Amino acid sequence: MILWSRIEAGKAATALWRATDLGGAVNAVTVVRDPTRFFITGPYIYQVIAAGDDGVVTLWDVGEPRPSHRFEGHQGKIAGLDVYHHEFAVTAGWDRTARLWDLNALKPGPVLEGHQGPVNGVAFSKDGKRVFTASADGHVRVFDAASGLLDRAIYKHGWGINVLQRVPGTDQLVVGALNGAVAIIDGSTGDVVRELSAHERPVLAVAVIEKPGLIATGGGDGVVRVMRISDGVVLEEHKNPFGPVWALAFAPEGDALYYGGLDDFVTLWRFAPRAQFEDVDASQMPRRFQLKAEVAADATPEARQLAEGEMQFARKCSVCHTLTPDGANRAGPTLHGVFGRRIATLPGYTYSHPLKGLDIVWSEVTVAKLFELGPDVLTPGSKMPLQKITEKSQRDALIAYLKQATVAAR
Repeated sequence: MILWSRIEAGKAATALWRATDLGGAVNAVTVVRDPTRFFITGPYIYQVIAAGDDGVVTLWDVGEPRPSHRFEGHQGKIAGLDVYHHEFAVTAGWDRTARLWDLNALKPGPVLEGHQGPVNGVAFSKDGKRVFTASADGHVRVFDAASGLLDRAIYKHGWGINVLQRVPGTDQLVVGALNGAVAIIDGSTGDVVRELSAHERPVLAVAVIEKPGLIATGGGDGVVRVMRISDGVVLEEHKNPFGPVWALAFAPEGDALYYGGLDDFVTLWRFAPRAQFEDVDASQMPRRFQLKAEVAADATPEARQLAEGEMQFARKCSVCHTLTPDGANRAGPTLHGVFGRRIATLPGYTYSHPLKGLDIVWSEVTVAKLFELGPDVLTPGSKMPLQKITEKSQRDALIAYLKQATVAAR
């Protein structure tokens, strides 16, 4: 995890601080000023609050090499995070709960229960007295922040809801769904205030800025849109050439947007006034997830299948897994020697408790089932992201590659 300086005219961003003491992929992060502490020389201490696949909420003082505190309690990955001032944080977990954390007392708060699927998004109300949650079960629910008690479900969508953001200064909520739908809803009534331009694939990211009043959405279709909150008009649209968009953040002035996806770098899009993207020397940029299945024209079918499998591994698996004995501090265990290994038995890796009771040995058949059915079906309770490979030929290619790569690594 890296904290970068702002990008200013004629100046490149510089890495201000790095954190490496992480238990897995980071899915949500925010930087807050801690008003309870300050340096003798004047400036306040800034804290980074991060959460991810290890199910832990971790606090760092910016500049320090080690975390200042860890909150534990979730029984699965954390997908969303929101902070109310520097008083409380709330997290959305794939264990079907949201959880509150007291940032001053450094104690866990209420557990918010009631969803029938993974909780993907959370947001405090404007006054901090309520918490809104959005889930793969298709519902937005509202809870009392002090007690953790469920008030009611205020909105039901026909598909799972992936993202949730509150519009600053209001209790209106922006929701984005698995079917690509985007809408603004009223946080009190659940009524749809405005439907926004939909994506052709799932909505994966949303950002909102109060001034000048904009919403940005990013989807699995690689499209990024900037819209006015007041009327939903699309002001700008950009097609990311490198696939899905997973993360969005407005620049402070609201004239530019940072986005991240299947690349090892973040892109800055200056849209007001719209500016051309700078030429990037691709040879200088890591492209771990952008491999192409390139083979010679006279390559054998086996070689073509292995090339396809390597590409599938790069895009689907390499974010969380390595093929060498060293797991390289990634979210999942190494796949070195995976075939023939019983689930949840690799020494040195901390598995989710539900996995330890499963009767699965990894083979061509079980790995194929994992990507055909999805980890939520075959390995319930897993921290593995919810993904499938629907094409059998692609599953076969991935398995062929893994059989060769994991054995060769022995």
